[in-house]
Amino acid sequence: MLQAAYVDLDGTLLGPGGGLFRDVDGAFTLLAARAVEACERAGAELVVMTGRRQAQAMEDARLLGQGSYIFEAGACVVVEGEEHWLTAPLLPTPGRSIHDAIEDSGAAALLLSHYAGRLEYHDPWHRNREVSHLFRGLVDADEADALLAEHGHEGLRLLDNGGVHRRSEALAALPQVRCYHLLPRGASKARGVAFHQQIRGYDPARCIAIGDSREDLETATSVETFWLVANALTKDPTMEEALARHANTRVTEAPHGAGVYEAIVETLARRGG
Repeated sequence: MLQAAYVDLDGTLLGPGGGLFRDVDGAFTLLAARAVEACERAGAELVVMTGRRQAQAMEDARLLGQGSYIFEAGACVVVEGEEHWLTAPLLPTPGRSIHDAIEDSGAAALLLSHYAGRLEYHDPWHRNREVSHLFRGLVDADEADALLAEHGHEGLRLLDNGGVHRRSEALAALPQVRCYHLLPRGASKARGVAFHQQIRGYDPARCIAIGDSREDLETATSVETFWLVANALTKDPTMEEALARHANTRVTEAPHGAGVYEAIVETLARRGG
């Protein structure tokens, strides 16, 4: 029996531009919605895991009829309205967000200065965030983490959350543009998935995860199978190397929502329901 499917939104369940009912070519499709329906019929919980801020994630989960969601790339897990923050020692306080604390530390300014011409805020989605500073560009996240540590920001990391289409003229020469979150080191989608399983009493061997980024891929440590949607490899062929680090990964034949539907239906068929 499948107990839960942890599903990324942008670049995964949603088509280009964030449309639930649009396929990779912009045509109308119901496959993403049918993926949600397949989970419902099988009694499996579909859990949104996203880099989006809480207000967006809450509405997305509500529209999909789900009581749980993981927002800001694992910073917080919400189960039936109860928040569980995974960002310690940085925690939100009245009138002061984690985003404010990161801003005051100078870490975001450090990255923007060091990677000028290769990194910028992901306008307009970087606004009104509670936790992470959201960037776009093309940098080495491990190198950025080393830079942060060198300047006393060991408690933070730069997370690669997959490819994006929007860029400014300043980034026009880059071969591709990716989305990055600057957030507390303890926060991750993998930890969010494991925490949700603990609260629900789920067996990781009865759960799957589906995504399109390196951050999504790390949830492979918390589930039976991680599925990478086909469009992730089209956008970034080097993901093949990252997949090789985990023995329990598969790549869908279809992109976006159709790929999510493929992963869920094939998992249910293999499990007999």
